[in-house]
Amino acid sequence: MSAVLPPAQGGEVLDTVAVAQADLASGGGFWHDVFRRLRRNPAAWVGAVIVLLFLLVAALAPLLAPYPERALPGTEYITPTGIPGIGEVDGFPLGLDRFGGDVLSKLIWGAQASLLVGVVSTALGLVGGMLLGLLAGTFGGWVDTLIMRIVDIILSVPNLLLAVSIAAILGQTPSAVMIAIGASQVPIFARLLRASMLQQRSAEYVLSAQTLGLGRGRITMSHVLPNAIGPVIVQGTLTLATAVIDAAALSFLGLGGGRPETAEWGRMLTYAQNELAIAPQLAFLPGICIAVTALGFTLFGEALREAMDPRTRAR
Repeated sequence: MSAVLPPAQGGEVLDTVAVAQADLASGGGFWHDVFRRLRRNPAAWVGAVIVLLFLLVAALAPLLAPYPERALPGTEYITPTGIPGIGEVDGFPLGLDRFGGDVLSKLIWGAQASLLVGVVSTALGLVGGMLLGLLAGTFGGWVDTLIMRIVDIILSVPNLLLAVSIAAILGQTPSAVMIAIGASQVPIFARLLRASMLQQRSAEYVLSAQTLGLGRGRITMSHVLPNAIGPVIVQGTLTLATAVIDAAALSFLGLGGGRPETAEWGRMLTYAQNELAIAPQLAFLPGICIAVTALGFTLFGEALREAMDPRTRAR
């Protein structure tokens, strides 16, 4: 479950970003032009609204949720199904789950838990991948060869399988899930930044800086890295979508840690599968939340990639 671009598409991102940066260098408006095209893209608006909506729900969960996260109703409620805690009850718009928890409150608190895991894990993967890519792209030689061989070995293992293995080793805790998903994303960012930096190193402005006697570190940090980071930003936005899905998948497999009644979308799916016949909404609602959140990040990420493509400038 990875959002890494296919080889042809990834190379296309690198090429088009480099062309756009060089083309707009004289006007100094590359990012201004990107934002202008984003504002004119309906998909960007739809994705941004979806993402912003879920971020607001997560941030305002204490105010929006009818019940506190640790004080959900108990199983003393007998529902129309005859089973405590499953079905519709007056005062609970979306009903109760098997633990007697208010489903609406759990969905709201679940947005906070799921998005936190997705954002933190992507940040960890981004930082680790950029560090490796920066070292490989700056020093080259045996450093580049060593780092890329390690990256190739990691990439030979499917992302979700690698995340499951790491989470199982580290323990069933939310922190372990964040580290596991982040570690599985490191090779993606490392290879992308390294390739982008190698492309930038052959640009004329780098040769001019070397002629002026600027050091390797200054050229890399002041010139190469700022111009090479564009594709990484796009990939980071796209990876947020798969991070949310992977977090839900690990929780569904029982690797997310916490108590069974914890408000988290993936965990809600785990305990809803046995009640599909009598209360299908217990599975459909968290599933819809996961899908819509991933859709929002994907739409915005694709719009950002398109906005950084100079061939769409005339549209």
